Amino acid sequence: MQRLRISALLVILGSLAVLTSCGIFKGSGTAVEDNSLAKPLSFTMVYAKDDLLHKQGISSVIGAFEKSHPNIVIDEANETWTGSYGEYLKMKEAVGEFPDLVEMSETQLFADAGLLHEIPGDLVNLLRVVPKVNGRFYNLPLDLPAPQGIIYSKSIFRNAGIDAPPRTFGEFMEACEKIKRLGIDPIVVGAKDIGHMGYWINKFLIDEVYIHNPDWNAQRSEGKVSWTDPGPMKAMNKLASLWEYGYVALGFLATTDNQTASILVSGQAAMLLSGPLMFNQIKAADPSFEYGFFALPDDNGKINVAGAQAPVGWSISAKAAKDPDKLKAITQFLHYFYNEDQYSRYLQAVNGIPSTNVEIDYPLPEAMSGMFRVLDDPKTGKSMFMDRFSGRNIPPPQFSDWFYQTAQDWLTGKTSVEAAMKEADRMWDALKQ
Repeated sequence: MQRLRISALLVILGSLAVLTSCGIFKGSGTAVEDNSLAKPLSFTMVYAKDDLLHKQGISSVIGAFEKSHPNIVIDEANETWTGSYGEYLKMKEAVGEFPDLVEMSETQLFADAGLLHEIPGDLVNLLRVVPKVNGRFYNLPLDLPAPQGIIYSKSIFRNAGIDAPPRTFGEFMEACEKIKRLGIDPIVVGAKDIGHMGYWINKFLIDEVYIHNPDWNAQRSEGKVSWTDPGPMKAMNKLASLWEYGYVALGFLATTDNQTASILVSGQAAMLLSGPLMFNQIKAADPSFEYGFFALPDDNGKINVAGAQAPVGWSISAKAAKDPDKLKAITQFLHYFYNEDQYSRYLQAVNGIPSTNVEIDYPLPEAMSGMFRVLDDPKTGKSMFMDRFSGRNIPPPQFSDWFYQTAQDWLTGKTSVEAAMKEADRMWDALKQ
């Protein structure tokens, strides 16, 4: 482990700043708020819990907050659900149980439905960048976007004669073949969680579609482009090739995202696609495990990552905001969450990049240096996942979940990529509002 201080020069909406190893700018700070309320109260909270460390990071701050604010109880309404987190939130709204404070990703959809309250200015001023939706602030980013990439076993790479990370996608495929010859699965995929399946799908969509045309979603809704066009077809055929050549470990449909770290450290597989939040899971599974990180290049060696700031993060429900005491309690928690002492709890759990104006100092794994090299490189292209776009580029509701699930059909031979992409056009048109 090394102790690093993260810095950002200037974050412009839609892009991530270059990161260096000095301290981040100090701004307005996260002042300790007045914790007085006229009466005891509670509010409900929901956040994505697919990743255990993300959940633990948030829960640790909640526990500390409730100890220091004994008149406020936070009801974590995170029951077990099947399917996607977004669908769970829609279900909660449908039964009249939309949470008071929620980690939100489909901001455009819920804001357009009138379910979100505009974030108060004193909270917005705590952060370096807060994207707008419909010209208003509806989110407080939990952290800044960190690029996903390939986390790999250094020992397996050495045994396979791979001296350095691949410089092109072709070299990546060659590396997979060398590893396969050792009798080791080159890649582990946690496809039981459709979010993990989305990592791979969006990696190739960014390379072949979004990095070239950020307005592709809008143009698809206008009928100007198609999922059967060369770009999307190339993206999904590249994805399919990993399965066709036998580079993905069998049992991927039953493997969860949280299981991929243990499979990697056991030596059953050489690589997985994820972000820095996985580093702590690897350490927990085997503190001595030697691993590295590299961003997966495209055919020409270009690095493109999901590094653009999307409108995601903490959102306050419009209903909760109508209760002045409840709004005050929620605001107190958010001030507390971004306070330097507490915010570091969350950041350290997920190896996150701070979104606040104040300096945050906490230990980071050595592998983070590979991630920072990606962010430091001005040639790195930055986009975002299909379902993180907003405005005219928001995809139809439920489309991304459908697409991530449908990908499993062509990866298991139930249909072809071409047939699935034709169906994607039909589904997009059927779901768009």
